[in-house]
Amino acid sequence: MEILLLGIYSFFAWLVFFKFKWLPWNITTQVITVTLPIFALTALILYLNVVAPSSHDVRVVNYVVPVNPLVGGLVIEVPIEPNRPIKKGEVLFKIEPTPYEIAVRNAEAEVARLNVQLLTAGATSANYVEQLNSARAQREAIEARLRLARQRADQFRELADTGAGNRFDYEQALTDVQNLEGERSSALANEAAVEEKLRAKTPEGEQDEVANVRAQILAAEAALADARWNLEKTVYYAPADGVVIANTLRPGAMAVPLPMVPAMNFVEDEQWILAIYHQNEVRKIEPGQEAELAFKMYPGRIVKTKVDSILWATAQGQLPIGTFNVAGGVAPVPPDCLAVRLLPDGDDADIFLAAGAHGIGAVYTDSGKAIQILRRVILRSTKLDWLILKLH
Repeated sequence: MEILLLGIYSFFAWLVFFKFKWLPWNITTQVITVTLPIFALTALILYLNVVAPSSHDVRVVNYVVPVNPLVGGLVIEVPIEPNRPIKKGEVLFKIEPTPYEIAVRNAEAEVARLNVQLLTAGATSANYVEQLNSARAQREAIEARLRLARQRADQFRELADTGAGNRFDYEQALTDVQNLEGERSSALANEAAVEEKLRAKTPEGEQDEVANVRAQILAAEAALADARWNLEKTVYYAPADGVVIANTLRPGAMAVPLPMVPAMNFVEDEQWILAIYHQNEVRKIEPGQEAELAFKMYPGRIVKTKVDSILWATAQGQLPIGTFNVAGGVAPVPPDCLAVRLLPDGDDADIFLAAGAHGIGAVYTDSGKAIQILRRVILRSTKLDWLILKLH
């Protein structure tokens, strides 16, 4: 563009000084004629860099998710193919589920056992009351029989004393009384034992026992939920739409939950287009402004975009906490620079860009719109990207 402007300027200078000779060609006019375009072009370019800043470092970056299994085990299936589109929710790989199924069954059995124990603990006092009532009824029945036996013994004794009765019947009645007295003593002891158990089983003690069993049930249910969660994680699904570039995980391999050694790397389809600018170039850039990009993977094509935001935090601006510091942003940004995120717009909203694509671009701010045409013309010089300059 600068050469074109110099060519136009030279043509008019030729007309003025040589063709029509409107001005003399002396040392003064020569110095003015030579220095004027230098200062004019310098001022124009400096102003253009403010109102339509350009970047020769436009990057396309994608999120890369390290896929780490949450449970370890033998890989039994890897149904995906590398470098093929994968939809969110598709299975990436499966781990042998048998050990985790056994853990779920054991946890379910423990929960069932504790539920039965809870029912037993709650019914203990009622059982003791029922046993006490039964012991009392048994004692009362024996006492009724004992009273009848004593009455019959008195009757047999009177008959025997008068000679009207048999002495043997009287002795037999005494024996029955003695037997019933023994049964009554045994019934009283049984009743006393049940009463003692019932007194020892206070409501507070029963509540403590029930609360203890319920706490065990809660712990067992938590263990069951954990076992079921581990079983679910034996199947790993795609977290988003994307692709696995290089897949080295095969059936028969051991997958372990080790963050430093991911099973595979999943490249999401979501992209960030970042234009890198020096810090003094972004002062007029605002969200929503128009921007144009040119990528070498699309020779001669101008990609329409708009400004989404400026990434105001970089790794250089973070204070390390401890000894480990995570770099800010989604890609390394050179020192003294800021990244401007751009979004494809219009007909280019669905354009495909390879992760790692590189290009150039410019943002058209709200100032100096009259001269921004120069930046558009300069940017379109990328038509030369059609040329492949190599000899082999």
